[in-house]
Amino acid sequence: MNLKKKVFILVFILLNIYGLLCGVIYFFQENLIFMPSFLPQEHAFEMKNLFKEISLKSSDAAQLNGLHFKKENPKGVILYFHGNAGDLQGWGQIADFFVDLDYDVLIMDYRGYGKSRGEKSMEFLYNDEELWYEFAKQHYSESKITVYGRSLGTTFAAYVAAQNEPYKLILEAPFYSMLAIAKSRFYLLPIRYLLDYTFPTYQFMDDVNCPVTIYHGTYDQVISYDQGTKLYNSFNSDKKELITIPKGGHNNLISFKEYTESIRLEL
Repeated sequence: MNLKKKVFILVFILLNIYGLLCGVIYFFQENLIFMPSFLPQEHAFEMKNLFKEISLKSSDAAQLNGLHFKKENPKGVILYFHGNAGDLQGWGQIADFFVDLDYDVLIMDYRGYGKSRGEKSMEFLYNDEELWYEFAKQHYSESKITVYGRSLGTTFAAYVAAQNEPYKLILEAPFYSMLAIAKSRFYLLPIRYLLDYTFPTYQFMDDVNCPVTIYHGTYDQVISYDQGTKLYNSFNSDKKELITIPKGGHNNLISFKEYTESIRLEL
């Protein structure tokens, strides 16, 4: 086999691998971004604190499930948007920390997570989270609503805060955009043309009028610390703060006193 033919075969193989990778990103992007667990409708949640189960219907009739934790005399409410894995049976436990600080907590599952149902799209997901803010406004004045997003949930929290006038926006391990994350991981692929779920968090930040606090760990291996700082630097505000957690990872910031002591002051 001559050299020209060998080169042709090598190029052919590489192009096929390249095309296969593009296909995997395009057709399986939901599997790469969303990692839900499923709960049957008859599932009975077990939580430490008192709560009420909430069910909302979206504009396309999707069923959205959430938990509303209540204190007798709350200081306000935390509207909490969780990360990309699991469901409310696990994520509901995060409410304990805020309930112990005398706050109500409203936390929900996204479409396809837990008991929530419905076809996913970026537009549907953003619209769903606005429904939860509307629900919160039915029970609290906006001056009592703190919007909190963690990981994937930071893009929904930023969107909701930009559309409304909450008391504060808190982002834990946020990202500049999903497109930016994907580009950093698949830099040889034409990600811009493959990704439907671009989740442009940065586009919402200039429209956020309330104080913004960002928490990010320097050892975060899921959403890099650089993503958090890039988002922080992307918008102008005299009411923003970046709190760096040295050696903090993606899932353990609550174990650092820099976080727990700060969050008590922020709320």
